[in-house]
Amino acid sequence: MRSKIMMIARLLVACACGICWSQLSWGIGTIEMPVPTDPTITFRIWFKVGSQNDPAGKEGLAALTAAMVSDAGTRQNSYDQILKKLYPMAAAYGASVDKEMTVISGRVHRDHLNAYVILLSQAIVQPAFTAEDFQRHKTNVINYLDKTLRYSNDEAFGKQVLYDAIFANTAYGHPEAGLPASVQSITLEDVQAFYRTHYTAGNVVIGIGGSFDSSLVRSLTSDLNALPPGAPAPVAKPLPRPPEGIEAILVDKDTRSTAISIGFPINVLRGERDFYALWIANSWLGEHRNSSSHLYNVIREKRGMNYGDYSYIEYYPNAWAYQFPPPNSPRRQQFFEIWIRPVQNEGAHFALRAAIRELQRLIDNGMSAEDFALTRKFLKKYVRHYAPTTDLRLGYKLDDAFYGIPDHLQTAEKMFDELTLDDVNRAVRKHLQTSNMKIAIITKDAQALKQALVSDAASPMTYATPKPPEVLEEDKTIAVYPLKVRPEKVVVVPVDSTFMR
Repeated sequence: MRSKIMMIARLLVACACGICWSQLSWGIGTIEMPVPTDPTITFRIWFKVGSQNDPAGKEGLAALTAAMVSDAGTRQNSYDQILKKLYPMAAAYGASVDKEMTVISGRVHRDHLNAYVILLSQAIVQPAFTAEDFQRHKTNVINYLDKTLRYSNDEAFGKQVLYDAIFANTAYGHPEAGLPASVQSITLEDVQAFYRTHYTAGNVVIGIGGSFDSSLVRSLTSDLNALPPGAPAPVAKPLPRPPEGIEAILVDKDTRSTAISIGFPINVLRGERDFYALWIANSWLGEHRNSSSHLYNVIREKRGMNYGDYSYIEYYPNAWAYQFPPPNSPRRQQFFEIWIRPVQNEGAHFALRAAIRELQRLIDNGMSAEDFALTRKFLKKYVRHYAPTTDLRLGYKLDDAFYGIPDHLQTAEKMFDELTLDDVNRAVRKHLQTSNMKIAIITKDAQALKQALVSDAASPMTYATPKPPEVLEEDKTIAVYPLKVRPEKVVVVPVDSTFMR
């Protein structure tokens, strides 16, 4: 009975979205988004598996398995042969893996559709799992974790340290790519067993967009029906431990600048009224890559301390690479985040104080009527740029199905009209706070910064260029803003010791 109710609910969601959702008797779901004017066909094949399904000690197995499906040979063709066949089609396919969702995606011109679908289906249903492909991917992942993440991208590094801290001891509590030691322990047999368990007909949803007809849906569904039946048991929703006071992880690294990430869990998701209320407040506070947002204005525009300062009410993957949030990283548990892009080491304490102070001022004072009106007007138009292509719209449709909502982006526009200033400020007071949060900092001489934090020592700023008197006056307040960090809540970690558990 419950499964039938869920099927009816999904059909109602699909009707509201203007797409077709179906769940066939053997379990394969489909999301169809016809776009007759698009000469290409987009595929997003969603498997309901992610890094939360990694077994303990085998963290990274979901990601490695997806790579062996989407970026490796099949029983019919070697990896090199596949690339040679895709090249004249100007097409490709690949995989993305997040906590709860793995998506194998690709796009092809309709003139090459039949040949492309054969390759795509073979990749999903008949991967070769060769030792050569396995070693290539395993080596790449270990190099990324050992070298790139820790030593080449402090912004990604700081964010990952924050996420692991927020979700410690839960299924979300490790990088999707895994940990160096755990990836090293993964065998080809582990990958094959994980594939058999999670790549099943009852665990997949086929998403198709563009200028296709129903025969393509039937054909691809028939192909994927060769997967094993059924679906694995679901993973319980993570229940992160709420921070107690300000809990800081300072990673000691010989670096010229300091990367700072701040966050804490919040219990609000897409589709809920409070989510859209928080969206308005967060856009004013720290809209991603927007020079009119408040944090950007305070830390970068007025003081020239860094490249940008942003905030988020849900996970935003690879934020340094995108203007708008990419789809297919939905999660049942979200968090609030402030991202302070690297500042000079000597300005780290001041920048941290400035960001937390501005968040607290928003909580205490709320948005003004003028800021609310301007931000709401901005967002109603801005959100229309989130999914301008068939591929991105299809991605958002998959996310809508994950959350069980009709249409996130259309709902946002509707809610921006309905929500009042009181609704927004009430949601801010309910969900945001500064008393209990996690902080991840990548910096040089972390012990000295720890001492400054726990003693609440003043952190006056000096500038290479003159600043207006009002900025210098405000600096006096920021420099002594109390953070109340207790010594036992600060951990200093050598860079070489991170991601080693």
